[in-house]
Amino acid sequence: MTTNAAPRSLLDSAPMSVRAKLTAAWTSFVFLYVYVDILNFYKPGVIDGITDGFIWRFDISSTLVTIFLVSVSIPAVMVVLSMTLPARLNRAVNLVVAALLIPCSIFNAAGSTWEWAAFYAISIGIELLLLAFILRTAWTWPRSAAASVTTPGAATSMVDSARR
Repeated sequence: MTTNAAPRSLLDSAPMSVRAKLTAAWTSFVFLYVYVDILNFYKPGVIDGITDGFIWRFDISSTLVTIFLVSVSIPAVMVVLSMTLPARLNRAVNLVVAALLIPCSIFNAAGSTWEWAAFYAISIGIELLLLAFILRTAWTWPRSAAASVTTPGAATSMVDSARR
């Protein structure tokens, strides 16, 4: 029996599952979220404002800190949910959460000055690219078992066995 399959290059990689792509994107989003917040501390006056009890123009309170905790927890929880939820629910949750985080990401530029425009353009731009990747990946999630086969040989085998 002969096969017509071309030998794979050493640099070829096996197709990645949709779950793994979504989990990787959410993980990247979480890291970026944290680093942007940490780098924001380097802006003049930020730490002084925090020690004086203000974040942006808001008084620091348990309610405000709880809101911040929830906002950073959502992407962190999406890392786990993207890997564990059933496919149909996973797709829906990823679409909804990523869509809702777009305005939240854009809001981070509110009140910034032109001096910090590049910082916010790059950080928000990358966040939006990651969210767009998540939306596209979830939206195009294969809807049939045959479409979600991960190995090229397996797809050929399924077609051949279906013809028999």
